[in-house]
Amino acid sequence: MRKLILMIITLCVVGINNAHAQRYDRGFDLKSSTFVEKGTWMMGGQVAYSTHSNDNYRFLIIEDINSNGYRFTVSPMVGYAISDNMALGVRFAYGRNKLHVEQANLNIADININVKDYYTLSHDFTGMVVYRNYIPLGNSKRFALFNETQLAVGIGQAKLINGRDINSVVGTYEESLSLKLGLNPGLIAFVNDHLAVEVNVGMLGLQYNSIDQIHNQVYTGNREATQINFKVNIFSIGFGLAYYL
Repeated sequence: MRKLILMIITLCVVGINNAHAQRYDRGFDLKSSTFVEKGTWMMGGQVAYSTHSNDNYRFLIIEDINSNGYRFTVSPMVGYAISDNMALGVRFAYGRNKLHVEQANLNIADININVKDYYTLSHDFTGMVVYRNYIPLGNSKRFALFNETQLAVGIGQAKLINGRDINSVVGTYEESLSLKLGLNPGLIAFVNDHLAVEVNVGMLGLQYNSIDQIHNQVYTGNREATQINFKVNIFSIGFGLAYYL
């Protein structure tokens, strides 16, 4: 009887262990498939350009909006695979914004505020240290998921002018400093042995911004802000190309 009881207990323990292992075996074994081999160099980047224009457009309580502008960004990257499916690299980014509001009217009850010939021009530079890890989709050598962790430092300048002369010394000038730690998951697909197409999206991040401002070369001000983001930012979707050697 004692032997029978010990046998039953042993079988139950083995069964529980097997069930536990099967339940929590997610299959995330990075060594099962090498998507990017150790010692691989990667070079690539992203470029984006967008424009907009409004002609007598109305948005909520803002009427007669006549404006135009553009946004241009370029972000080259260089990386090196320190291990299979893991890489370290650096990324640089430059962005430029321009907005010209010819006219816009704000109407609230009997209050009417009119804006004419409002210009804003800004540009920013960002340097990033990035860490990437790749998760192959099965045993595929063509498709994989990846996550890019970014530690970034950025500086920028901007000027806001109320008038027709964008080169006027009168107006508001800003200098900014930003620090950011973010996660950018994405998908990569190789079109041949070396060239790959990538798409990623900003998802999580901790960011600090500091802006120093001077108005009409006399009045000064400062603004500081810290932001923790735990949501997907659909406006930070990036498309790019990368070459793997």
